[in-house]
Amino acid sequence: MLELKTPQEIAAMRVTGTFIAELLDDLAGRVRPGMNLLDLEQRARDLIAQRGAESCYWDYSPSFGRGPFRNVICLSVNDAVLHGMPHDYVLQDGDLLSMDIAVSINGWVADSARSLIVGTPRPEDVRLIEATEQALVAGIAAARPGNRLGDISAAIGAVAADYGYPVNTEFGGHGIGRTMHEDPHVSNRGRAGRGLVLRPGLTLALEPWFARGTDKIVYDPDGWTIRSADGSRTAHSEHTIAVTEDEALVLTSLEPVVAPARQSSPR
Repeated sequence: MLELKTPQEIAAMRVTGTFIAELLDDLAGRVRPGMNLLDLEQRARDLIAQRGAESCYWDYSPSFGRGPFRNVICLSVNDAVLHGMPHDYVLQDGDLLSMDIAVSINGWVADSARSLIVGTPRPEDVRLIEATEQALVAGIAAARPGNRLGDISAAIGAVAADYGYPVNTEFGGHGIGRTMHEDPHVSNRGRAGRGLVLRPGLTLALEPWFARGTDKIVYDPDGWTIRSADGSRTAHSEHTIAVTEDEALVLTSLEPVVAPARQSSPR
């Protein structure tokens, strides 16, 4: 069941989204070789508590997980891309880290993710992260009233195809608002002109994620952490947005969201 939000409710979600953007900026500024994932988890807990926010991840127990999730942020390294459970791991120079978090403030939720390189970058990792960022911007640009849900999915998938990355459709974006996961599901690949007609007040979390070499996934023994089946590196970008009468409003960014400049590169 879809719930369209009023301008006042979207403004409340923007408060949550602003906090998430600030939290991710804080964590990104601390990431360096030698940093333990558990220290990032603790910092996220501290910031959430200081703000009086509520984690949407703590005790989350969907059908695909193994028991309740007992962390407030997902931290996924290298070939891990989604639902990475923070654990005793010290980040190494050149690691690719994806951070994903959702919180609620005064009953309104926002969700965001970003990927970054720890220390010395590899060109292929820079390109992979760039692809997810460009795909996210393309999806946001397609989120206009009168368009269809498939237009968003097609826009995201077209960027993946341009970069030569396969797309997994088991996990993607979703509706969001009073809870972390609402209808509809937003695939990262689809056909333009198909699906739900987008209307002002629809709030979505768009989250393109790609692996360099495969669209297949495997799970860690923890039952949560999702990795590329071939061990290739992965990246993940996500924003919470609201469809308006004009262009989509990005609720989880402190700056305007624009596509990073790039030159065509071989696949």
